[in-house]
Amino acid sequence: MQHWQPLVAGFIFLGMIALIMTELINITIAAFLGAILLVFLNIMTLSEAISYIGRSHGTLALFFGVMVLVRAFEPTKIFDYIATQMVILARGQGKRLLLGIVALTTPICAVLPNATTVMLLAPLLPPMAAEVGVDFVPLIILMVIVSNSAGLLTLVGDPATYIVGDAINLSFTDYLLRMSVAGVLAIAVIVLCLPVLFRRIWRKELKNLDQLPYPQINHPRTLAVGSVIILFVLVFFIIGDGTVIKVSPPAVALMGAALALLLAHQSKIDTVTNILRDVDWGTLIFFMSVFVLIGGLEKTGIIDQLSQVLAFVIGKNIFFGSLLLLFMMGIVSSVIPNIPLVVAMVPLLKKYVVQVGLAGSEILHLGYGGDVPSTVLPLFYAMMLGATLGGNATLVGASANIVGAGVAELHGRRISFKTFLRYGVPITALQLGVSALFLTVRFLIWPRS
Repeated sequence: MQHWQPLVAGFIFLGMIALIMTELINITIAAFLGAILLVFLNIMTLSEAISYIGRSHGTLALFFGVMVLVRAFEPTKIFDYIATQMVILARGQGKRLLLGIVALTTPICAVLPNATTVMLLAPLLPPMAAEVGVDFVPLIILMVIVSNSAGLLTLVGDPATYIVGDAINLSFTDYLLRMSVAGVLAIAVIVLCLPVLFRRIWRKELKNLDQLPYPQINHPRTLAVGSVIILFVLVFFIIGDGTVIKVSPPAVALMGAALALLLAHQSKIDTVTNILRDVDWGTLIFFMSVFVLIGGLEKTGIIDQLSQVLAFVIGKNIFFGSLLLLFMMGIVSSVIPNIPLVVAMVPLLKKYVVQVGLAGSEILHLGYGGDVPSTVLPLFYAMMLGATLGGNATLVGASANIVGAGVAELHGRRISFKTFLRYGVPITALQLGVSALFLTVRFLIWPRS
């Protein structure tokens, strides 16, 4: 390796982060251009780049499968119907409308990617808000923050939780038992903040509910069969790792996607070409490019050097290290999207625990399927919490935030950085504080398996 390669690899990665933060160009283009530069400058070969993508095949398979599954049922108008029913059930009260958004978004984002959910549901809010006489911008911001927070409820709810969970071989069921409470607490914080941060809408008495549009569900028989497919996916997300033939969440998602494509084709509600065309390929390419960029940092030794710094700062103090990581990740992920941040931090954290003697070097091996020592798990849990919740603070903290802002702009309103901060910073600060208490009590003072 030549001496200039680590400098160039680091500069390309930081340049990609800067372009994402400033929104000067599309985030997918920024990441893709950075990844290709590494290959073009011969910092890594094309086969090495592909191998780094292959290491994270589970993440890519999971989100591709879920994207196809969601898109296949879009012609049924089930999401439009649910959103309208949510407003009707508000019974003319603003607080019921706000609570309805939380109640609708939370379970969906527990199992579907948050950006995809916001893409589906957020466009329904502006016309609904216009009908009932409230500003739709706070409603979109609320949906975005709830979607990010609800990602903590399950292993597959957010890219950050899955990437970290996959790195420490955490099963879907184990995640539910250990970490789902953190998601519940994060949603509870939002609910408690509603009367204060959204007080105008909370106090609003809505009128003219009879004039609301009433969308009808299309293709009810197809939707009924589709519900069975979705139930199958959810059940195997939970029990797949415990069956005789172990089935991982990515494999379950891909099977669900295949069945959904078959159903859509046989029922003729849409064509396979249309469904695959509408998959968010930009996000998938962004994922792949980030994996290559992190591979460049690993190959050039930057990850090793940063892990030595972490070892010097934290030493073997897991208590201090976990809380430091929680707040550090929360602050950093408020300005840097959590996906590249987590992908970079996972190998760094693994190398750190090996260097200080808290884990064996086998955890660094590709495809390692054993258990990570329980003593170091709080560090990884802290990374999950900080990266997921930190994205609620600013407009650029998570992909769902950008999607929500785009929806608002399409409907004639711009969500400014300052406007998002007004809601995001107080909620994020409280969520990180509550998460620190949860982490301390659950894993650091009285750890339980």
